[in-house]
Amino acid sequence: MKTYNETVEWMFQQLPMYQRVGKQAFKKDLSNTLKLAEHLNHPEKKFRSIHVGGTNGKGSVSHMLASVFQEAGYKTGLYTSPHLKDFRERIRVNGEMIPEQKVVNFIDSNKEFLEANSLSFFEMSVGMAFDHFAKEKVDIAIIEVGLGGRLDSTNIIRPELSVITNIGKDHTAFLGNTYPAIAFEKAGIIKKSVPVVIGEKHPETVEVFKEKAGAESSKIYFAEDFKFQSLASDLKGFYQKKNVNTVLTALKVLKDKDWLISEEVVETALLKVKENTGLRGRWDILSSRPEVICDTAHNREGLEIVMDQLKAEKFNKLHIVMGVVNDKDLSTILPLFPKNAFYYFCKPDVPRGLDANNLQKEAAKFGLKGKTYNSVLEAFRAAKITADAEDLIYIGGSNFTVAEVL
Repeated sequence: MKTYNETVEWMFQQLPMYQRVGKQAFKKDLSNTLKLAEHLNHPEKKFRSIHVGGTNGKGSVSHMLASVFQEAGYKTGLYTSPHLKDFRERIRVNGEMIPEQKVVNFIDSNKEFLEANSLSFFEMSVGMAFDHFAKEKVDIAIIEVGLGGRLDSTNIIRPELSVITNIGKDHTAFLGNTYPAIAFEKAGIIKKSVPVVIGEKHPETVEVFKEKAGAESSKIYFAEDFKFQSLASDLKGFYQKKNVNTVLTALKVLKDKDWLISEEVVETALLKVKENTGLRGRWDILSSRPEVICDTAHNREGLEIVMDQLKAEKFNKLHIVMGVVNDKDLSTILPLFPKNAFYYFCKPDVPRGLDANNLQKEAAKFGLKGKTYNSVLEAFRAAKITADAEDLIYIGGSNFTVAEVL
């Protein structure tokens, strides 16, 4: 490998990457990840960690926890997915992305093994993250689950704490299409005698979590059972209130171990999440007059809250730039979008992107009217030209749509 860009492109091409192509990239097996861990001399055993799963909010919760540990003076690793602009966003230490040269070096020095064992993009990304955290001697690493939990590549760690934010119907092709089935997959990150925090209670999933925690002799904490002083965050989405409560519950459990985290540190850290960790795309206000807001919410549970927040904003006219992926169940998300907006339909620039004309046709069935554009940026430009100063432009529908405007 010569350059960083060539290296990352090579990684993208090693077995289809879920982020780009969807279902055919999903592998229900941890054997490759375990082989890679052994090849790398088990870096996952060389640092302490917190494992964060769930349908919505796991990224925000991971970034909030990382901000808290950084602010408390701990050297903090953070592994998240997907990335928005640069692959290196996935692997950070104290908010700093892994250097390009280290990505190149990791692939170069392990290429023979990676090819011989047909490791996927996600498997090698996880191995790279764990290797980086071990070499950097982090005090703690916050590890976000990629997809599901039980068979996710990250699920070879034995963390200090497991966190499951909530359960929603997303990725049903892999995880099942009932709440208990999805909860069973997410509950797979609960480890023997490792406490677990559940962010939100759902009548169909509570027993699934209790049963798994009981089988593993793990203490289980439901964040909704705890009341904390209301703390502000620089993440302004309505949904962040639940995420903050999940984080505070997690910290309460962790303080019973040997982590030294003061209330002042927590207050400061929650106000500096974006600054400390580089998080983008969560109710992200890009400009004013007209106000431009983007959000990566892309399933029913996430979009319901975001659309409520959108309706609470003050504006004359609403312009929505929308692009989605082709395996999305549109019948569950399109009814959530407001009919009084003008839509700029577009296709995100990934193989999984849904054709803008198809999206327009489906949206019309739910009373959503607008025009199609050849790209996300063209749609965004058209919205900016059309919108007056007192209007609001919202960009969303997919991580990829948001990534192209950041």
